[in-house]
Amino acid sequence: MVERAMVTGAAGRIGRAVLALLAERGIEANALVLDDPGDLAARLVVTGDAADAKTVRAALEGADAVIHLAAIPTPERNTAFEVFAGNSLSTFTVLEEAGRAGIRHAAVASSWGVTGLPWTDVEDPHPSYAPVDEAMASQVADPYGLSKQVDEMTAQMMARRHGMSVVCLRYPYVGGFEERLHAHAARLTADPAAGARDLWTYLEVHDAARAALLALDVPGRAAHAVHLCAPEIIVPYPTEELLRRYHPTTVLRRPLPGRAAPVDTSAARRLLGFTARNLLGREAVTPS
Repeated sequence: MVERAMVTGAAGRIGRAVLALLAERGIEANALVLDDPGDLAARLVVTGDAADAKTVRAALEGADAVIHLAAIPTPERNTAFEVFAGNSLSTFTVLEEAGRAGIRHAAVASSWGVTGLPWTDVEDPHPSYAPVDEAMASQVADPYGLSKQVDEMTAQMMARRHGMSVVCLRYPYVGGFEERLHAHAARLTADPAAGARDLWTYLEVHDAARAALLALDVPGRAAHAVHLCAPEIIVPYPTEELLRRYHPTTVLRRPLPGRAAPVDTSAARRLLGFTARNLLGREAVTPS
């Protein structure tokens, strides 16, 4: 049973939802952020870089679990060196310091970007098959996707090195309904091609937070990577029709009726007991 979790990137979209869920469940939180916004629901707030070992050690005070969300989230606004080095080093530092502190449960924000589909420079990248699962070969050709591949390899090493359970959560496009999912849905409905690289998937932010907490309950001494997304795509078109139009070379391994998401989330269901509850068009957020 987790009593206090250290959350990196706690002032971000998912980070704030995680802090709120921890508070709701009576779990204390330590927050590690680059800048303190002054309104975080945390017992301890430490400012600094998650790649700095001294800063991480301070943020781990009294914690018995880690949720690592801090990262440069795209390769588009920073140099390739900043994206790859910053993301990779912060994950290494957080897990290494957590392991040295005796912490044995961690959740790490990986990304759909680990597939290579969102930002590869290859023209019109296509998944080799659908529904996409964790075994599909990556097409990474960008520093962000590479950093997430390295994060997952780092998790595997840290699990062996420290006897930890580490779950890497492959988040898709995440947001709140009013905050950005409605606008995103409208944009992709008008231009489905704009969502082709993400396979029109999404996850509501409270579901994203719930998955992170469930990851802390995974027993054992191993690392895992799981895809997460809502069970339906974000646009009002049949999934198979979209795949035929925008990914004509993708092999359909099983039927995807209606608007079924073309991503296999069964690993998250088996490992975490997680299925997304909050779906666009059913706006009432379910209890956590």
